[in-house]
Order: sequence, then structure tokens, then C-alpha cells
Amino acid sequence: MKGVFQLKQHQTNVRKELVAGLTSFFSIVYIIAVNANILKDAGIPLEAGILATVLSSLVGCLLVAFVANAPLILVPGMGINALFTYTIVGSMGLSYQEALGATVLAGILFVVVAFTGLSSLISRAIPVSLKESISVGIGLFIAFIGLQKSGIVTGNTSHFVALGDLSAPLVLASIINLILTLFLFLKKIPGNFLISIIVGTLVAWLFGIVDLGSFASEPISFQSYGNVWMSADFRHMASIPFLTACFSLVLVLVFENIGLVHSQVDGMLQAPEKNGKSLKSVSISAVACGLLGTSPTVSTVETAAGITAGGRTGLTSVTTGLLFLGSLFFMPLIKIIPDAAIAPILIIIGGLMLTNITKIDFSDFSEAFPAFLVILMIPLTYSIVDGIAFGFIAYPLLKMFSKKREQLSVSMFVISFLFLANFLLQSVL
Repeated sequence: MKGVFQLKQHQTNVRKELVAGLTSFFSIVYIIAVNANILKDAGIPLEAGILATVLSSLVGCLLVAFVANAPLILVPGMGINALFTYTIVGSMGLSYQEALGATVLAGILFVVVAFTGLSSLISRAIPVSLKESISVGIGLFIAFIGLQKSGIVTGNTSHFVALGDLSAPLVLASIINLILTLFLFLKKIPGNFLISIIVGTLVAWLFGIVDLGSFASEPISFQSYGNVWMSADFRHMASIPFLTACFSLVLVLVFENIGLVHSQVDGMLQAPEKNGKSLKSVSISAVACGLLGTSPTVSTVETAAGITAGGRTGLTSVTTGLLFLGSLFFMPLIKIIPDAAIAPILIIIGGLMLTNITKIDFSDFSEAFPAFLVILMIPLTYSIVDGIAFGFIAYPLLKMFSKKREQLSVSMFVISFLFLANFLLQSVL
């Protein structure tokens, strides 16, 4: 084990790596319940979503461990899972099987990007304001979904959305859990989201939302998962919605992972030589996700917890991955976690993603307004793809109106034209 992961060369040992892996696991284990609940909204059975999340996390962690020997955590990412469920399936009308097919194809394209160095070319072609606005817009979208799941915000026929019934048990439980989760998060208590899910489930039980009597130590069942595993559907891969879904997934995968992997491997780990291999691991993992039945994995910000705890090699990732596998024994408990315990985490994660807005140059209106459109239109159209499209179409127009055409790249024109063509095709078909 020491030889495989070169522990001595990395000035670490087995104990440090195991502790770091354990730390990483408890910082990210909440994703099992959260991602499975989001996949459920796409039509994937909850138990199947749990299995898909666990297995894809295991595969992702093992890939980055043995390919890059880096202590990263690869799990289905927040934001891209919302794109998968609420935009590709919900707004664009693809079945979850077709969305999984788009995930596989997007993963393959991401592999090409990661293995050929196109990642840096694409990253340079897209202005910082648009890249950061996508994160902010997705953050608002995730928070909006959390507010809906909690009942704090509800539909209204006269003005679309309104404040929910604050006396309803779901709303009261969600607000109490949100306060609790904020306290745990701000106090930087290890495993804060995991603790909030456990306590939040108990709070929901006190309000009569959860029936703990339904909890039973049932054996792990793969029955529902058998219909999801390897169910990716490519029959309509030449259709505009399928290609648009694939294109959008690639954009988010590239933007999100390039930044995260660079900050973690180059910045925190100070091992730039592992940057390329880490990105390749993420890309291969994305392909596997489509086959395993979930939205793509990404390198998560919780990786920082493991690195801070002393993780330096892939042994940290192996430890985290195996702990994910062991979590399947708690599936009966995971299955009863209610929206009242999930919603606060979505709201807080959305708030965290909002911090990227500081990287947008609001002093230049030709940068600020397209970014504003992305941020505004993602939650208001309930579609990450359409929100991105509005900003990308507006960007070259404002640059030309401002006589700043030299700031536009050919790649930017091509991407903007593709988004415009998609809108035009939608209007005539």
C-alpha cells in the first residue's frame, strides 16, 4: 500500500491518510441523501438513486486514487444534478434514461477535452463573468428548489410564487432545521450537514412528517436499481433536445471541474503535476455515472476537509470510497430522510455558490449585463440551459455595441450561435 501510493515520498503515513479519508467522508456523506432525493424528482426510484450515488462515488474516488494518486473526493455534484433533473428531464422533456444517455455522451466529450488539452482552450474562450454567473445562477436555482421543497415558497396562480403557510408542519420543521444547520455550519462542526440531516429527520418526526415506525433493518435490495443501471437511452441522440442537453452538461462539467481541480491540486495540495491526471479521472468518472444511473460526478469543495486533515495521496480517496460503500448498510435510514431535512442544505449550498458573484466585473456593463441575465434567467425560467443561453447570446451583442469586438473569440461566437440556433429551432419545431 505504501509503495502504490508513495506515502514516504509524499511525507505522510497510513494513519494520516485513513484519518483524512474519514474526515472527507463525514464532510460529504450528506450527498447520498441529497442527490438521491433530486434524482427521485427525475423519476429514478429513491433506493436506486441511493445505490447509484454510492457506486458512482466509489468508482470516482477509486479512479482519482489510482490514476492521479490525489486525495480528491468525486461524487455527483450539486448544480449539475439540478441541471440533470430540473432542466434536462423537467424542462426539456427527456426521460431520465435519455438524460443518462446524454450524461454518457457528455462524459465521453469531456474525456476528449481532458485528454487533449482542449480544457484550457475552452476555459480561455469563455469570459470570467459568464463562467462565474453560471455558478451564481445555479446557486440561486438550488436555493429556490430548497425553498420549494421546504414549503417556504409555494406556487400561486396570481403571481406565480408566494410565501407558503408558515403554520404548516413541513414549513415549521424546515425552518427549525435551517436554523440548526446554519448554526452547525457557522460553528464549523465536523460533519455539520450529516448531523443536520439526522437531527432534522428527528425534528420532522416530532412534527408528524416522518413515520419512524416504517424504519426497518431490511436487507439491501437491488431490484429497483436493476431498471436504472445501464439504462442509458441513445435512440434520440440526434434530436435537438438531446444534443442541447449533452452540450450543456459538457459546459458545466468543464467549467466546474477545471476550477475546482486547479484550486485543490495546484493550490491546496501544491502538486501541479497531478492536475492533468486528476482532470482525466473526473472525465472518466463522468462517463461511468451515466452507466451507473446518476448525474455526473465532480471534484467537490469538501475535498479541502481531507487535505486539511493531512490527506496527500490516493489512499485518502480509497478510504472515502470504501466508506461510501459501507454506507449502504444504512440504506433503510437514508430512505426515510424527509424534504424538511434536505431543503436547508440546498438553501445553504445555494448561498455558498452566490459568493462567486464577487468575481464578476460590474463596473463594465458589457460584462455585467450578460452575467445578470444568466443569474436572473436560470431560476426564473426554471432551466439552467435557457438561463445560460440568454447570457451567452447577449454577450457578443453588448461587446459589439460597446465597440469591444476585440474581446470576443471565435469560440465565443460559435457557442453563442449554437445557443441562438437552439432557440430558433425550438420556436419552429
